[in-house]
Amino acid sequence: MSERSVANSPSCSPTVATSPAAARPVAARTRLLLEGPVLSTLLRLSAPNVLNLLAIAGMITFDGLFLGRLGPDALAGVSLAFPFVMLIQHTAASGMGGGVSSAIARALGAGKRDVADALALHTFVLALGLAAAFSTVLLLGAPFVFRWMGGHGEILSSALAYSNVAFSGAVSICMLNLLGSAVRGTGNMGLPAGVIVGSVIAHVLISPLLIFGWGPLPALGPAGAGWGLMMSFGAGSLVLVVYLRSRRSLVTLAFRGVSLQWGLFAEILKVGVPGLINVIITNLSVVLLTGIAGHLGRAVAIGYAMGARLEYILIPLAFGFGTAIVAMVGTNWGAEQYRRARDIAWTGAMIVATACATIGLIVALFPGLWMGLFSDDKEIIRLGTWYLRIVGPIYGLYGLGMALYFATQGFGSVIWTVTANAVRLLASTGCALAAIYWLDLGAIGFFVAIAGGFCAYAALTVAAMFRVKEPKYIGGGSRASKLRRWWLDRDKSRRALAALDDDQVSNLSDIGRRIRREARRARNRS
Repeated sequence: MSERSVANSPSCSPTVATSPAAARPVAARTRLLLEGPVLSTLLRLSAPNVLNLLAIAGMITFDGLFLGRLGPDALAGVSLAFPFVMLIQHTAASGMGGGVSSAIARALGAGKRDVADALALHTFVLALGLAAAFSTVLLLGAPFVFRWMGGHGEILSSALAYSNVAFSGAVSICMLNLLGSAVRGTGNMGLPAGVIVGSVIAHVLISPLLIFGWGPLPALGPAGAGWGLMMSFGAGSLVLVVYLRSRRSLVTLAFRGVSLQWGLFAEILKVGVPGLINVIITNLSVVLLTGIAGHLGRAVAIGYAMGARLEYILIPLAFGFGTAIVAMVGTNWGAEQYRRARDIAWTGAMIVATACATIGLIVALFPGLWMGLFSDDKEIIRLGTWYLRIVGPIYGLYGLGMALYFATQGFGSVIWTVTANAVRLLASTGCALAAIYWLDLGAIGFFVAIAGGFCAYAALTVAAMFRVKEPKYIGGGSRASKLRRWWLDRDKSRRALAALDDDQVSNLSDIGRRIRREARRARNRS
């Protein structure tokens, strides 16, 4: 398989794609994906993304730690808004961000530097549009949604104080993650990871000063955490803009001389939209379950929210390994090494499942290590402990499902794994409502329903893996495009036969000679 065909295949990832000028590194990297030891190669490709994992985990942990010092009402209020902030983050990073990386990688791999440059501008515009949509919808809908989720009094005031700032600054979250994905599309994994880590460190340093006040700075309370997020991520976005406009970047972000084209937006959206849907389902499940928990009382809502906050650490963990899984599975699938591609998918799934299971078992056995970070209220800790003991041991199955979703991205067939996530949402919320209002099982029944949803997710994603079939037609893309390529290749072969001299046809079969005669007659007529 040629380097260009690898770069152009739908399964191509930022890890494999680069510019034609760097043909030798691309070939070495592709050989690693096609021939390297599966386990060590997966770990090697995942290493840069560990920084992103640590950064997001730090942001989630320290935000809860700081806000917990303001009291349980402030913590509960911000917990109502937090899933929506994570929705913005995950949409930009693993939803639309995957579409950006894929489109730029394919353009550079095909030697279309001008298209890659244009895609950088389209990414910038997409970040503005996505942020405007999030800000408008969330700012208008937040008061109604928070009340439905059980927010009243000081809890609602804290939720709105934090969300008004965070939602208004959605542009900083979208810009940082989408421009970071554009840089990853060039094969540069280190810079985006470094910028995101720096942004999170700045957020951790700035937020307590803004929350509690310091010197001339007034104490802003929950709003201070929102300002810290917006300022630090905004600064990181500026760093990426400067880099993309410099000569060091493989793609150039130019604001003049480039026209916006729907076809280039489509290149991003055709990969980004399925990822966006999956992200929405994941975050919507937390929102709905938080709302259901709120109807069981304040302590249950906070206990669940603190336990579920750990799941937002498992997601970037799966994403860190998932990018490597997509790269290796996609490259081998495109090279028609189907058995190796499946082996990589299952190996990656076992790695992620083991990592998530380890975290889940630790917090199940020692729940105080996690719950003690956020609250000293005995009732909240008791309920959060029950949640972690019931759901924590199931985290391995959640990790398995997430890893197999990334594997099906590499196969180019995500519909069944996205459907599995939707079924998880319906199963968890439906069973939770039944446990509370029909069976009267209270908080314990609610937690068991969530664990059951994770089990269903794992079972359905495993079934989805077995539904993936090897391609029956040559090449990637739609059936029509495959047939068109076959027809063009057929014409090239016929022209090559027509160009042969009479003394060069001795080794041709009777069918080959007949096709040559027909091709020569067709050439003479034209």
